[in-house]
Amino acid sequence: MPDYEMTTPVAFLIFNRPDTTKRVFSEIARARPPKLLIVADGPREGRIGEVDYCKAARSVATQVDWPCEVLTNFSDANLGCKKRISSGLNWVFDQVEEAIILEDDCVPHSSFFRYCELLLQTYRGDERVMMIAGTNYLLDKAAIRESYFFSRYYSIWGWATWRRAWRKYDIAMQDWNLLKAQGQLECFYSQPFVRKHMARMFDKAANGTIDTWDIQWFYACLFNNGLSAVPARNLVSNVGLEGTHTSGDRSNNDFPVFPFDVEHVIHPDRVAPSHLLDDRFFRNYFKGRFMKSLYHAVRTRIRGWGLRA
Repeated sequence: MPDYEMTTPVAFLIFNRPDTTKRVFSEIARARPPKLLIVADGPREGRIGEVDYCKAARSVATQVDWPCEVLTNFSDANLGCKKRISSGLNWVFDQVEEAIILEDDCVPHSSFFRYCELLLQTYRGDERVMMIAGTNYLLDKAAIRESYFFSRYYSIWGWATWRRAWRKYDIAMQDWNLLKAQGQLECFYSQPFVRKHMARMFDKAANGTIDTWDIQWFYACLFNNGLSAVPARNLVSNVGLEGTHTSGDRSNNDFPVFPFDVEHVIHPDRVAPSHLLDDRFFRNYFKGRFMKSLYHAVRTRIRGWGLRA
C-alpha cells in the first residue's frame, strides 16, 4: 500500500489493448484512487477479434480490489478518437471537479499521482494554469533548480486538469480562422517553423482532415493564455507505438521515467512560460526528427481509436 492516501479521481481512457491497459492499470491500482472513471470506445465493425479485445480491456480496467467508487462510460459502437475521448472527458467533468487522466498506453512513474495531486491543489484557483503534464520531452535534461516549469506545449501523455479548464474546450475550434488571419500565433511562438507547424495542425483539426481531440485541447489552452505545468524530469512513458502500429520510428515513446520528490518541491518563482526550455524543446525535438515521429504517433493513435485514416 502507498504511504499516503490519494484523494483525486483518475480517469482511465481505454479501447482494445488489454496488454497495455494492464500495465497502466497496475500503476493506478498501486496509487489506489478513491474514484475511478473508465471511458471505453466500442469495437469497429468487421475487425476480427476486436469485440473480444475490447471486452478483455474492460475486464482488466475494472478489476478494482481497493476501496474505490468505479464509474463507467462504455460505448457499444465505435465512436473513434475525436468523439469518444472528447465525449468521455465531458462526462468525466460532469462527475468531478478535477481528475488525473491516463490513456491505455501511458505508463506513469508511481510518483506521477502525487505530483499531479500537489499541483492540482496548488493551482486549483489559478486560471493561468490549465493543465498538469506528466511528460517532459527533455527527459532529465531540463537542468533547472525548480521541481517543474511552465510551458506552452500541452502534452496529454499522462496529465491532469480541472473542470474550470475543460469547460474552455472547443471541439469545433470556431474562432481559429479569425485568430489565424489576425496572426495571433506570433504572440506565442517566435520561431517561424513552430508557427507554421501549429497553423497546419490547427487547420487540419478545424477542417476535419485529421479526426482527433487533443489538437483542440492544445488550441483551447493556447488561446485562453493557459499554461501547462511540466515536471523537471519525465514521469510518463508511452508504450503504445509497437507491433503493427509502429512505423519504425520509436523516438518519442518508451521514454525513461524518473521519480518526483514530493517532499522537497521547489516551486517556480513566477507563473509564466519558460521560453528557454520551450525553445530547447522545439529546436531539439520538434523541428526535424520529432515532427516526423509526432506525425507517426498521431496516425497510430487514430488507428488505435478506430478511425479509418
